Amino acid sequence: MASLELLPILAAGGGAPPVVTSIAFAFIAAAVLAILCERFRLPSIAAFILAGLLIGPVGLGLIHEPHEIETIAGLGLVLLLFLIGLELDMRALLASGRTLILTGLLQVPLTVGLAFGLFMAVGALGLGGGGLFAALYLGLACGFSSTLLVVKVLHDRLQIDTVDGRLCIGLLIFQDIWAIVVLALQPNIESFDAGPLVGTFLGVALVIAMAWAVTRFVLPSAFRLVAKSPELVVTLALGWCFGLGMFAGQLGPWAAALGLPVQPSVSMELGALVAGTSIATFPYAHEVVAKVGNLRDFFITLFFVALGMSIPIPDGFGVLLAALALAGATFLLRYLVFMPLLYFNGLDRRHALTTSTKLAQVSEFALVIAYLGLALGHIDGEFVSVVIFAFVLTAILTPMLFRLADPLYARLAGPLHAIGIRDDRKIEEAKTEEPPRLVFLGFHRLASSLLQDLQTTHPEILADTRIIDFNVAIHDRIRARGAQVVYGDISNPSTLQHSGISDADVIVCTISDDILKGITNLELTRQLRKIAPKAVILVNAVRLRDIPTIYAAGADYVFSWRTEASIGVVPAICAALNGEIAGFVDSRRREFGDPVERDEVLD
Repeated sequence: MASLELLPILAAGGGAPPVVTSIAFAFIAAAVLAILCERFRLPSIAAFILAGLLIGPVGLGLIHEPHEIETIAGLGLVLLLFLIGLELDMRALLASGRTLILTGLLQVPLTVGLAFGLFMAVGALGLGGGGLFAALYLGLACGFSSTLLVVKVLHDRLQIDTVDGRLCIGLLIFQDIWAIVVLALQPNIESFDAGPLVGTFLGVALVIAMAWAVTRFVLPSAFRLVAKSPELVVTLALGWCFGLGMFAGQLGPWAAALGLPVQPSVSMELGALVAGTSIATFPYAHEVVAKVGNLRDFFITLFFVALGMSIPIPDGFGVLLAALALAGATFLLRYLVFMPLLYFNGLDRRHALTTSTKLAQVSEFALVIAYLGLALGHIDGEFVSVVIFAFVLTAILTPMLFRLADPLYARLAGPLHAIGIRDDRKIEEAKTEEPPRLVFLGFHRLASSLLQDLQTTHPEILADTRIIDFNVAIHDRIRARGAQVVYGDISNPSTLQHSGISDADVIVCTISDDILKGITNLELTRQLRKIAPKAVILVNAVRLRDIPTIYAAGADYVFSWRTEASIGVVPAICAALNGEIAGFVDSRRREFGDPVERDEVLD
């Protein structure tokens, strides 16, 4: 029956359902404009937004159901927050101490308060009739930075684990908490009711408690059960992400159905953030980040295309000028509020300025707050257009802000010193894990023997040896030998990049092509040479004719099981032909020991 119902769909539109056609238009336009933007050195975000503008109602009108794209694009924000949680080192975050905590607590109310006063003074730019609500919503738009934009650029530039990166993420988390407070208070601005606020914090507590219970008693066993299949590990992680997200989103309806006096209110996005944080210390986190990252990029592209489609035709230049004023005020307040707070709470001058610069954009939360304000009758459609245009402008400028952060500091160092913000303190970058000297890709019988012989002859090397493999059943036994071990699928390039092997001295591909899945040693060598250009790469070849090609791909030494075994067996054959096999066996045992007595990880 289901197949019969699909016939009308397949008969129309080239066999594709309307939502598939809409997604196809979105990616075709995004791809073409991305090429053009790359040619003129514009950020890719600009290409995606322009693509939405081109194919949306304002442009060619190719997509007639934009809400379908917007719904799918919303998944991008869920996945982004899940990945933020996975990469969030709470210990490093809390190590920032007073600098992060006090700045996070004070930054939003001080920014909103100062912006509110500024916009009241200028009559809220003549929007929505001016007055209290217009100034308040403009102030709220200035108070939050974009989690989506900042984390994407930090991730693309590999700056998550820097002073600026950790502070940006920490402040964004505090902003997310403040956003929850604002969204809880917003429907009750005219007549304050503490009930929704209490419900929100109660809901967050319930989500955290659920995450703790499941990750303590259920997920460790579940992950171990599927660990030998990296695809299932990612599936389980995504199931946990959306499962906890749905639990968070349904708390309110469940409380209402039960007739409870307080209704918890938590978003799916916050549930995804908690889900990621809860399994960030699991050995599978690197693999999940590597594989979910590509999926996230798919949805994030749709998010920005959907944003472009939602851009309305401006009613004259007044809206555009107001948007420019809002963007300018947002930028200025980062230096009037963010930077002094960071500096006077203990951060050095350079990082106070560069962190503030990187957070100088209007947030996607500002769009949510503005749309809700429109639904509540606090502001009009013209005001929402101003917020959208300000978000688009700052979104396009965000990659440029990252590039200009350090040059801007160099220019402002003198004036800052003159007003008393001196460069009299130094902040050390957090000590990161030392890169391994030796890396084994995969752990099968060859790697087991190599590890055993290293332990016997060069035990001092084991502490600087890292093994990447997905068989968690043997990880504890490997660690017991003194080596590091990381869960990961070596056929995935992203896994290799996230495994910290770029600065390794020696990398050994221990798995042969007849065991590898999804990749060959030739392709693995090409990827390794890009990721770790200075490393010495040793590669395992099955076919002798592949050896020259693997050398050409960047290997420093190519070995073969068959030739290595032949070198060891030929002397045994000669000894047997000369009637000296017993003496040969005894000499080998004296030199190398009895193989039966070897205590390898794999027998």
